[in-house]
Amino acid sequence: MSPILRVAIRARPVLRRPATVSAAWCSRRKFTTTNVRRNEHGEESFEEFSARYEKEFDGVQDVFELQRNLNNAFAYDLVPSPAVITAALKAARRVNDFPTAVRIFEGIKAKVENQGQYDEYLKELEPLREELGVMLKESMYPEAK
Repeated sequence: MSPILRVAIRARPVLRRPATVSAAWCSRRKFTTTNVRRNEHGEESFEEFSARYEKEFDGVQDVFELQRNLNNAFAYDLVPSPAVITAALKAARRVNDFPTAVRIFEGIKAKVENQGQYDEYLKELEPLREELGVMLKESMYPEAK
């Protein structure tokens, strides 16, 4: 072995447990890799969920808040109601964020179970979409066949 390599090996610090932490404490402590999620809202109905997120989107003042609320709303195992989507689209217009408005419809498409449900959302939100000038990704970038 070369002398340089020997020095490098000897220079490694030896990792030891501090004397203040007992081995018994470490064995009693159960560490896991999963986080325990605490829901501050408890069990809430779909109507309460919708009302809460409508209120959240009505108070949005910047793009970060808008995107955070969208991430939180779409994280649940449900599709937000058209009223929540309307509030989100108005918030996107208020903070002048066109890309996020387009992404809202992509999120809806990903969350619904089938194309028929997506078409119902589009039909319900079409007047607002036209009023705000929000285009769909499908119309901007049609798939090549």
